[in-house]
Amino acid sequence: MNKKLYIILTILFALTPLGLLSSYSAWGEWDNEVYQKLIGFIPKGIENASSIQPLIPDYGEGSVVMYYLSALIGGGLIFGIFYLLSRSKR
Repeated sequence: MNKKLYIILTILFALTPLGLLSSYSAWGEWDNEVYQKLIGFIPKGIENASSIQPLIPDYGEGSVVMYYLSALIGGGLIFGIFYLLSRSKR
């Protein structure tokens, strides 16, 4: 692969926990009250979403290790999917 791509991915990976510095929640990770405040209603599909258990239990607790683990797993899954798609086109 291209060396520049590895450099960019490494930089993005290193910047992963920057979200911990913000006092606001991550986009799309809001509770129902935030949806009510921002758009005036709670979307039907999101109403019961709080009952869904996350794959990485402590992800939202602010642990830097969990943010990095989540970035590794998510990045690995995305890379794997695109790798398999590129192999299937050959």
